[in-house]
Amino acid sequence: MSDYRILVADDEESIVVLLSGILKKEGYHVETAGDGQEAMDKLKNSRFDLVISDLKMPRADGLTLVDFIKQAYPETLVVLLTAHGTIDIAVEAMKKGAWDFLTKPLESPDQLRVLVNKARSRQQLVKENSVNKKTGCPNTKENLVYQDPKMQEIINLIKLVAPTDSTVLITGESGTGKEMAATQIHRLSQRADQPFIAVNCSALAENLLESELFGYEKGAFTGASAKKVGFFEMAHTGTLFLDEIGEISPVVQVKLLRVLQERSFTRVGGTSLVSVDVRVIAATNKDLAAAVATQSFREDLYYRLNVFPVHIPPLRERREDILILAAHFINKYAGKMNKSIEGMSPEAEQRLRDYDWPGNARELSNLIERAVILCPAEERIIPLHLGIPSGTGLEANMAGEQKDVLRNIEREAISKALNLYNGNRKMTAEHLGISLRSLYYKLKEYNIE
Repeated sequence: MSDYRILVADDEESIVVLLSGILKKEGYHVETAGDGQEAMDKLKNSRFDLVISDLKMPRADGLTLVDFIKQAYPETLVVLLTAHGTIDIAVEAMKKGAWDFLTKPLESPDQLRVLVNKARSRQQLVKENSVNKKTGCPNTKENLVYQDPKMQEIINLIKLVAPTDSTVLITGESGTGKEMAATQIHRLSQRADQPFIAVNCSALAENLLESELFGYEKGAFTGASAKKVGFFEMAHTGTLFLDEIGEISPVVQVKLLRVLQERSFTRVGGTSLVSVDVRVIAATNKDLAAAVATQSFREDLYYRLNVFPVHIPPLRERREDILILAAHFINKYAGKMNKSIEGMSPEAEQRLRDYDWPGNARELSNLIERAVILCPAEERIIPLHLGIPSGTGLEANMAGEQKDVLRNIEREAISKALNLYNGNRKMTAEHLGISLRSLYYKLKEYNIE
């Protein structure tokens, strides 16, 4: 069981049972309370990392609980549960110390899981930042794994810009680690103990992106049954990371420019100005200067974003990082799978050095994860586990045959794990270190019953 402790407080037993059930399945230590007073009593006797509390409860309501926790247990985060009619109160509670809120009923269990994961990440950032401040020596290498001198130059830029509030534009190919660089800037900033909100702009349609970024008022469009707070408001006093910024539409570009200029905006369907204090970090794999030249991206917005540019070179241009990243990923995935891997053979290392890595560090991560699954315990990863042809001579012609061998190894590994856990899909996926969705895909692909 995880040592992360959560207290769920609500006077509706069905809500308590639902939330605690979801969280216990994730391995968290969960306790419950029927009202605010009982929650405060439990807080006095036990340590909790997170409190999820209803806003309206007998004896002591959610706002009273927020005040109590802020004064007595400032390291404990509070998430408030609200009905649609009390969202305004929840937003006000966030200004007084609540960390976030969830609307009832939940859209899906994933909504709760994502929020708890975000809370854990935020608290970890605060702890790391506290250690860094005490030692006076922030260790960026803990989070960005590198060895190549080109990356050291990037780290130096990050250290320079992090303490400021300047807008940063991170450029580089997909998979180079732009979000990790953005996260590192936030970690080393004065906002490190405030929210870090990451948004993939290319994953949302134009109208949806606008409402997600800036929120909307009740009745703004069909289905807008209540006011929604957008990512800018969620990131208030913290950092908003806008990934794939080159994909946003002209309409959103105009509104984003105004926020950067005036630090205020109107929600979709609204008329009143909302002011925010947000540090913006943007990232793109596009050439925005070229987009400006073709008039597909606003020139004034480009200059607002490009205050402090940071370019991350592709992995093929920093080859000294390949093996150190591979070792990092081996440790990461072997640890997740509770599996002992004895590193890599010299032949496998050479295969990694020779490859061009069109997908950069993300491709390397995925490849190593798969190799760890395929590699027998207590052995070393060999070229066969990697699935990268050498590109020369006979081995290049054997790529198709090699792929078939790898598929057979992968199929056997999944079958053995499934038998080990008597057909339990969830435990099998956890053992293999892959998602449940990926496991179901593989079962269908290999026709495993």
